[in-house]
Amino acid sequence: MNNQAKIAYFSIEIAIAENIPTYIGGLGVLAGDTIFAALNLKVPMVAVTLLYRKGYCNQKLDSNGWQYEEPVEWVIENFLQELPKRIKVDIDNRIVYVRAWKYEIKSSTAFSIPSFFLDTNLPENSEGDRALSDYLYGGDQYDRLCQEVVLGIGGVRMLKALGYQHIDRFHMNEGHSYR
Repeated sequence: MNNQAKIAYFSIEIAIAENIPTYIGGLGVLAGDTIFAALNLKVPMVAVTLLYRKGYCNQKLDSNGWQYEEPVEWVIENFLQELPKRIKVDIDNRIVYVRAWKYEIKSSTAFSIPSFFLDTNLPENSEGDRALSDYLYGGDQYDRLCQEVVLGIGGVRMLKALGYQHIDRFHMNEGHSYR
């Protein structure tokens, strides 16, 4: 694993690939563009985001012109590699366990940027905590704050658990990982 990264880039959503539906729009596309620019410039970076199992949807119009949403189904294991490491965060006096899934963004020059998708859907967690990583921008303000704890605190802990001990800079996109 390339744990020589000097920059850790955190974003609540990242558009890595069209067939990996863990983003909705502008922020995710901007985050993805930033990572791909870093890839082209060979910036030693690692990316951290949340894994959304149910949050992405296709917007369609019905025969009367009304917009509706269709959920996007995807098989995570077909795109991401589950890592064995687990970390935990304390949220509101309870322990929430977090795992990471890896996607390696590669360039034609063999340079790569690892991206880690954090996931709380683990049997050790309560039903509510398992659902924290289900929906992007779902739930209420409390759920959102819990997601931000998983991303920010959990993300730093996961990077350390994965051997990233010498990060010089942490970029927290849009403030979602440090409120």
